[in-house]
Amino acid sequence: MPLPATFSTVLDIVDDGATGHPGVNPYSARALRGTLSPIDLAQGNDKLARTVNGTLVDISAPQMRKYKLEISGEDVAPPALDGLWVGMQVTVNCHVELAYLTASGVPGRTPVSGSQHIEGNYTYYCPQFQMLIVSMQIDRQEWAADVTWSLVLEEI
Repeated sequence: MPLPATFSTVLDIVDDGATGHPGVNPYSARALRGTLSPIDLAQGNDKLARTVNGTLVDISAPQMRKYKLEISGEDVAPPALDGLWVGMQVTVNCHVELAYLTASGVPGRTPVSGSQHIEGNYTYYCPQFQMLIVSMQIDRQEWAADVTWSLVLEEI
């Protein structure tokens, strides 16, 4: 039985090139782990400085406020990554949620259709990104029939 598209652990990666195929099938996305963090150029101690009065200030460039997404999964089915390569541009419907104050009404990224839900004063959503594949790996243990895989992507 296929998982519904709104299932919260489904991760969609679509090649923006000619093939247009999904890169991760729902059954390889069970036990999915994801880490969404600022790209290296947007974080670190070199992005903060102190004024002559000792006040800590942000000196990072606003155009560098982009995300890196590290995804990994473990199951018996490998993800459908055939045809995806490092450097390829893909659309990612991320499974890691972000939240914003509902009163502001402005998410920081485009929400995946149907992913928004309100809890208290906040609206949670799964963001959609245009990203490049930075690295990918699939590992299979034959005897245990375990497949582990990982992808690292960065926002364009």
